[in-house]
Amino acid sequence: MELVRNNWKDIDILEFQRYLEGYENKDKIQWTANLLKTNLPVLAIKTNILKDIAKKIHKGNYLEFLDLNIWEYYENTAINGFLISKIKDFDVMKKYLDIYSAQADNWATCDLLSFNVKNNEDKYFDLVLEYIKSDKPFVRRIGMSILFNFISNINFVDKIFRLLDNFEEEEHYYVNMMNAWLLCECFVKQREKTLKYLQNNKLNKFTINKAIQKCRESYRVTKEDKELLLKYKVK
Repeated sequence: MELVRNNWKDIDILEFQRYLEGYENKDKIQWTANLLKTNLPVLAIKTNILKDIAKKIHKGNYLEFLDLNIWEYYENTAINGFLISKIKDFDVMKKYLDIYSAQADNWATCDLLSFNVKNNEDKYFDLVLEYIKSDKPFVRRIGMSILFNFISNINFVDKIFRLLDNFEEEEHYYVNMMNAWLLCECFVKQREKTLKYLQNNKLNKFTINKAIQKCRESYRVTKEDKELLLKYKVK
């Protein structure tokens, strides 16, 4: 099937879906479904194949492809996510991300996204503030995932900690896991500020203990710091 196109129309959806189904890996479907815990049917297509498909579509009129709004399989969602990650114009990106995030029902749909916040820091940070207020947990997860792009920016580190404190009552496993991962990355890249935050924070027990576990499992954290972090575990 020709994926580099100047035009995509509704009539192309069936052909594209049959093309995608040609990569179905029946032996891995149940394993993949159990891993993702998505409500969508899965084809268990390897991620590198999905990325390659998205790369080819991107060479053409990929926004028209996104306008087809194909969400039948998890793999459709993944391809759409890879394409959205390639959009450089923030306003255009947000238009499609809003649609995409409404479909998100699993951790992988959130984590496959990538964001380049350079020169658009304020707009992306406002997007975080919008998404973390959502009543949909995977929209909140996407919002917090964007903050990984701000950790190295000294002007935003304290803001990240203040946002983490907003999740004191968070109960959703995948949101708390994202926050734990984020805090671990903060420790790796902003050690002193993170230690200061750990001394006075509003994190829930799961998040802080999971973040410490991730730090202790990381090769980027020294043996001495792994021992030091134990004092911040919540019993």
